[in-house]
Amino acid sequence: MHIAILTFEGFNELDSLLALGILNRVRKPGWRVSIACPAARVRSMNGVVLEAQATLEEAAEADAVLVGSGMLTREVVADPALMARLRLDPARQLLGAQCSGTLVLARLGLLGGVPACTDLTTKPWVQEAGVEVLNQPFFARGNVATAGGCLASPYLAAWVLARLEGIETAASALHYVAPVGEKDDYVERALRNIGPYLAGDAAGARSAA
Repeated sequence: MHIAILTFEGFNELDSLLALGILNRVRKPGWRVSIACPAARVRSMNGVVLEAQATLEEAAEADAVLVGSGMLTREVVADPALMARLRLDPARQLLGAQCSGTLVLARLGLLGGVPACTDLTTKPWVQEAGVEVLNQPFFARGNVATAGGCLASPYLAAWVLARLEGIETAASALHYVAPVGEKDDYVERALRNIGPYLAGDAAGARSAA
C-alpha cells in the first residue's frame, strides 16, 4: 500500500509532515508513505528543505494521494508541464487535498460538482475555479476528500487510514498524536468530523485494488 503526499516548492510543513507522521503509525509489511515532489528537493515556506522520497510519476500509481498546500500553489497550477505530471484518478485512488491543495484538485477537474474545504486565503481562488467552498474543516464524497486549515490535516490523514485500514486504526493513530489529557476528546472530535463520510464504506475500509 503506497500513500503519496504531494509536496511542492514553498510547501506548508504542517500539511505535509503532520500527515506523514500520522499515516506512518501503521506498521505492516508493504505499507509505504512518501513525500512526493516535482524535484529532488523542495524548500518550505519557512525554509525547511526536504528530499523527495517519490516522484510525481510514482504518486500517479499510488493507492492514495494527499495534496499538500503551500505559498506557491498558484504557480503550480499555472504550470502546464507540472500539472500534466499529476495523473490522478479517483476511480482507482483515494485523493485528499489540504488548504491550497484543493485548488490543485479543482484545476485538475477532479472536484466536478463536489463542494470542498480549503483555507480562507485560498477560498476565492477555489471559487473562481467553479467549486463551492464549505465553512467546515473536512468534507468527502466517494474517493475524494478535502480539508481546510492547517490543523485539519489529522482529519485528512485519519480519513485515509479509516478507508484503507479501518476506523480503529485511524482512532489509534489519532490517539497517539493527541495532547495528553485531551486524547479521548480529540479522537472523538476527529471521528465526528470524518465519520459521516465513511457511512457508505463497508466496514470502514477500502478494498485493495
